[in-house]
Amino acid sequence: MSQYAVTNPATGEVVETFDGATDQQIQDAIAASKEAYADWSAQTFSYRAERLKKLAQLLRERSRELAEASCIEMGKPLPEMVEEVEFSAEIIEYYADNGEKFATEQQIPTQGGNAVLRRLPIGPLLGIMPWNFPYYQVARFAGPNLMLGNTIILKHAEICPRSALRFEELTREASIPAGVYTNVFATHEQVSDIIADRRIQGISLTGSERAGAAVAAQAGEKLKKVVLELGGTDPYILLDTDDVAAAAKLAFTTRMVNTGQACNSNKRMIVMEDIYDEFVAELVKLAEVMKPTTWDAYTAGMYCPLSSRGAAENLCSQLEQAVAAGANLRAGGELADTGAYVSPAVITDIPRGSDSYYAEFFGPVAEVYKVSSDEEAVELANDSLYGLGGAVFSTDENRAKAVADRLEVGMANVNTPAGEGVELPFGGVKQSGYGRELGPVGMDEFVNKQLYYVAE
Repeated sequence: MSQYAVTNPATGEVVETFDGATDQQIQDAIAASKEAYADWSAQTFSYRAERLKKLAQLLRERSRELAEASCIEMGKPLPEMVEEVEFSAEIIEYYADNGEKFATEQQIPTQGGNAVLRRLPIGPLLGIMPWNFPYYQVARFAGPNLMLGNTIILKHAEICPRSALRFEELTREASIPAGVYTNVFATHEQVSDIIADRRIQGISLTGSERAGAAVAAQAGEKLKKVVLELGGTDPYILLDTDDVAAAAKLAFTTRMVNTGQACNSNKRMIVMEDIYDEFVAELVKLAEVMKPTTWDAYTAGMYCPLSSRGAAENLCSQLEQAVAAGANLRAGGELADTGAYVSPAVITDIPRGSDSYYAEFFGPVAEVYKVSSDEEAVELANDSLYGLGGAVFSTDENRAKAVADRLEVGMANVNTPAGEGVELPFGGVKQSGYGRELGPVGMDEFVNKQLYYVAE
């Protein structure tokens, strides 16, 4: 059976399978991408912008249809998936509107000539994208690079073949020429072959630390640029609040987005000791009333399955390991008999220094830690292998900013779970990866920053 398949995570039923690419099809895709690059990169920004705007329009017009195609693949609630598709349209449109400005030549003062820094495309790129945000992840890679003039070969997650094909089909409807954007149902071995091919000039991967390390090693051997957006154990620091119940509800609902399957989710909640007990109690109350549902029947107070039965079993195994190490499972963490359901969990007292303490719980698990000072909060927050995002909350904004200033993360937020917008860069430090997507810098990764010097 093909490794690319739609499997309903609510039931485990295999709905549809897709043939993987042959080696010849992979070679044809690379050749087409290289050939298309010559013409696509030579076109004007306005030409490329016109087609990207059409792509954004199609995403908006068909947001529900596209959402339904993907929800059954990985279980995301329908309202969240519709919002994701619409946000993807915003990203594409953002680069269509601003890409030419982002690529503007920069004059360099010099003596004896005229010096200019030019931002030029570099060629065909490989994108390796995950299942948890099947449209958004593709859009934030494709938008800036297509606008710049690069071409793309896209290898999507094996469980998202429908959404992968849907996105490619939309590029054709938007009159983006064949070869400019190509989806491939590639094996891991074929991905390695693509990376090694000298026609490929860069690789972007969003995924696990393990996958990122493997791809970076392969790309490094071939001296190719890589952008990695990996995992996270983002700290969510609550210094004080006028309403503990409301603060707990915000933290919990944030953690439950996409059933907890987001790299920048607020996985570690760090709470001051004077409000800690009440905060944990409120989280437990919220977790205990959650009921399982399916993507098409979702309403507030319900939770959907994880992406697969394997993911659910792995999460429960992680919780068991944490409890064995001394943690206290306050609520949830129960694996359903069928499907990929894990009841929302609240866990405390994970011992510092244990394997569980440094692990990423990729699912509906709220880890809570008690601290007695701002200094201790900062120290605990930074005691992580990862450094993607972080948030600090306080009624005293200056106090929150002072703590946020010291977070070792790529995205620090004050009095909000996360700053979100097409114009805001996304990326991390440490084992969360390197490089940035979105915003002006999203178009500054796979680019030839060429010095163009004319002597007087």
